Amino acid sequence: MAGVTDSVFRRLCKEQGADVMVSEFVSADGILHRNERTREMIYFQPVERPLGIQLFGADPERMAAAAQAVVEWVEPDFIDLNFGCPVNKVVCKHGGSALLRDCPLLEKVASTVVRKLHPLPVTAKIRLGWDQASINALQTSKILEDAGVQTIAIHGRTKDQGYSGDADWDQIARVANTVSVPVIGNGDLRSVSDIARRIRETGVRGLMIGRAAMNNPWIFRQARAFLRSGIEVPDVSAEEKWDHISRHCRMAVAENQEEEFTMASMRGRLMAYSKGMRNGRKLRSELQRVTRIAELEQIRDWHLTQKEEDELAVDAVEAA
Repeated sequence: MAGVTDSVFRRLCKEQGADVMVSEFVSADGILHRNERTREMIYFQPVERPLGIQLFGADPERMAAAAQAVVEWVEPDFIDLNFGCPVNKVVCKHGGSALLRDCPLLEKVASTVVRKLHPLPVTAKIRLGWDQASINALQTSKILEDAGVQTIAIHGRTKDQGYSGDADWDQIARVANTVSVPVIGNGDLRSVSDIARRIRETGVRGLMIGRAAMNNPWIFRQARAFLRSGIEVPDVSAEEKWDHISRHCRMAVAENQEEEFTMASMRGRLMAYSKGMRNGRKLRSELQRVTRIAELEQIRDWHLTQKEEDELAVDAVEAA
């Protein structure tokens, strides 16, 4: 979720009912070098709490020093250690998933950060293992538990899988029913039925939603209503979705004060929002060139007009 879970996006997800927020991951080295971009990435507003800052790195002492610096700067509710990222530019520096095949170093990083920050909670995210031949989520989870990590989020794929194939929730359940600390499940949570099933069948204490929220942040509201009272909240209308998209862009522009740059950087987010919309190919073609809020509003008006025309055409066919 790097480049996605900024403060604006987190606030929007919070409004929809997300309980706990985690920042996009930042490098321990970037923190220690006082990199301005890194400092911007750990910025958050009080309304986002409870919130954790997510760090990656492989040097125990530098990770602990970076975590302490983050605590002094922004006072998060917890620090989250990323041992799950499969991206090669992170793994080649021995960060993220690389530590899943170096358990002694993983233990050293976790325990050093925990000791440095005590009593502030430290959490961690892992994957099932490096590849199918070396699945070790139970082993690494026990190591993290013994190191003092208070919650473990598990993505149900290996590093080699990246985001391909299906998440293995049987492995997540095995860990959740063995270790004492809360286990958070992650992977392929695309609908309320997915969420209800995993809560019911696996013994996890919570669920982490990532990519699905890029296209459907309303999933938090729907899941909360269903889990609390069994109410099935209907999908949002096209009009509601466009209102949300426009608001997201306006909030981002207000945050950055540079409309053209911000709207250009929002194009990837707009592509995600457009998934499943009518006239998708033409819509995406238009969104890939947007540079102003006014242009987005024109695209919105065109899209909603096309929707109304399509619906009228269907009504005419049915009447005939």
